Amino acid sequence: MSTTGKSFFDQFLDDYFAESEEHLTSARNLMLSIESSGANKPVDANVLDELLRNFHSLKGLSAMVGLEEATLLAHHIEDYLRELKRPDTAVSPDGIEHVMAGITAIEQVVEAKRKLEPLPDISLVVLQLDSATEEVRTKPLASAKSETGMWRFIFRSSPELASKGMTVNAVRDRLRHIGEILRASPQILRDGQVAFEFLVAAEVPETAFGDLGAQGIEYAPAIEDSIMRAPRQTEASPDAPAARVAPLNVIRVEMNRLDDLMRFVGDLVISRFRLDEALRTAAHGSVDWSALQEINTSMERQLRELREGVVRIRMVPIGQVFEKMRFVVRGLERELNKRIEVHIEGQDTEIDKVIVERMMDPLLHLVRNAISHGLESPEERAAAGKPATGIVRLSAITAGDTVVIQVEDDGRGIDVAKIADRARTLGWLGSDQFLDSKRLLDIISAPGFTTRDEADLASGRGVGMAAVQTVISELGGSMTLTTTEGQGTRFTVNLPLTLLIADSLMVTVSRQRFAVPQTAVREVLAIDASSVRVFENNEVVPFRGGVLPLLRLSRFFGLSEPALDRLHLLVIADGDSRTGLAVDRITGQREIVVRTITDPLLRVPGVVGATELGDGRPVLILDPHSLIRAARDRNSMEIPS
Repeated sequence: MSTTGKSFFDQFLDDYFAESEEHLTSARNLMLSIESSGANKPVDANVLDELLRNFHSLKGLSAMVGLEEATLLAHHIEDYLRELKRPDTAVSPDGIEHVMAGITAIEQVVEAKRKLEPLPDISLVVLQLDSATEEVRTKPLASAKSETGMWRFIFRSSPELASKGMTVNAVRDRLRHIGEILRASPQILRDGQVAFEFLVAAEVPETAFGDLGAQGIEYAPAIEDSIMRAPRQTEASPDAPAARVAPLNVIRVEMNRLDDLMRFVGDLVISRFRLDEALRTAAHGSVDWSALQEINTSMERQLRELREGVVRIRMVPIGQVFEKMRFVVRGLERELNKRIEVHIEGQDTEIDKVIVERMMDPLLHLVRNAISHGLESPEERAAAGKPATGIVRLSAITAGDTVVIQVEDDGRGIDVAKIADRARTLGWLGSDQFLDSKRLLDIISAPGFTTRDEADLASGRGVGMAAVQTVISELGGSMTLTTTEGQGTRFTVNLPLTLLIADSLMVTVSRQRFAVPQTAVREVLAIDASSVRVFENNEVVPFRGGVLPLLRLSRFFGLSEPALDRLHLLVIADGDSRTGLAVDRITGQREIVVRTITDPLLRVPGVVGATELGDGRPVLILDPHSLIRAARDRNSMEIPS
């Protein structure tokens, strides 16, 4: 490996440690809230979704750095949490303890990786998590006992057996072929050796597993006491918790950019002296308004240059994210037995580091989905007349104040008919409705939607695409989908270059001021109020030979609606469709400083942040794309074609 490669991977690991810490902290806090609410009752669906997102992200990030122990732990925690989403399913005290032990174990694995120390043994934690999952998934023991025979298996692990492939996971897989595992628990023997007990319901003769004795597995018919007694609890990890990993907020800046910044500040200092001299002269009764106006114009230009210089410092190449995706592909190639090439274009395209970091997980989900769902096996591709090696293409390009990112594969494409059938089964799509690209994206991005009956390490839990849409919306961006059966799928993401300062249109609605990022607005129209028509419970106006759906901001935010003869529309593009945001007035264009709203209690759909224009009054900054989606979900707003 080259020196450059080592440096990049070291930087990647630093980012991984920081991001893992964020997800683990969030997961631990959520588990503490579950514990404080009390066990033996269902967990709030939103809390479960957030936990699943944390562990799904942890699994993907750990796979990128080749940390298989953390990947496996996160996967087993996901399995348990997914079972809790079943109706009327309660979380047990043991389940809470096992998930908390899993979080601690992941912290210890990550910390060992950071310190270059031997990784801890996670087999006990994995077994406990698997036992908790089986307990939730299966029917009560008493019922199983009455219907089938019961067998008790004991496996004593050893280095010799491990070298022959006889591990806890291998034993568990073998026993699953014999019958139904009702319980799995670790045991500490008198000599200190660790053993693993499995209780299996199986209606088979003893000869079905007679060869297990030679593999270090003892077995005997289970008596009632051993069936009904609770699993013995053991501590699977040392008492000392893993050390906290501090987030790393570091940007490497070229010296010429810092030199430009110093020059801008120097120009501002000179202008400040000129302003001070002009004010001193004015204090003596002689006001040179032309000089003040010239100083104001000069400072306005210098502040814009300073702003652009600061933005450039925050910019980093998108290739930092693209290159990390290669680690994902390498892992999935082995796991799914697929042959994959990654093509990267536009890796030098620069974007705000905050956006780059936030987009890590969404891009990770898109790449994993492209490989898991999109690309066929070499045999399938050969049968379809395609090269055996599939292609995943990542590209980025700037367009004005936005960056366009694409994730594309040349696989089988999305099975629209299968998605439609699944959506109709869930009641999300009428029998007479069809799926265009926009509606298709909305459905596959809905929380919990999946066409898979079983999840694997790559995908299948229905949380990935929902998380992608959430992050993109929070960043003030949008996403579109293009798919062709047998040829592939392309996701296109449009994002602002920076979240720091943005050019915006200032509008008023019922005397309330709002800011709308200019990058989201395609054009502005003024129409007569009398031209508004109602079509299928939606307001529309004539627009270029068709109709344009309207969304009145006053109605969305519950504001009063003054009687106006004319309306002003901001035309927002969302893929191939258009929607008009109706406002009372457009008061001008301003360069605003964006203050994002991070408090979850203050965040509302359609609002991305706030700003202040110098008069002390806050102005809400709208996110038109999420606003339109929220209105569609709230009112079942159908956009005519």
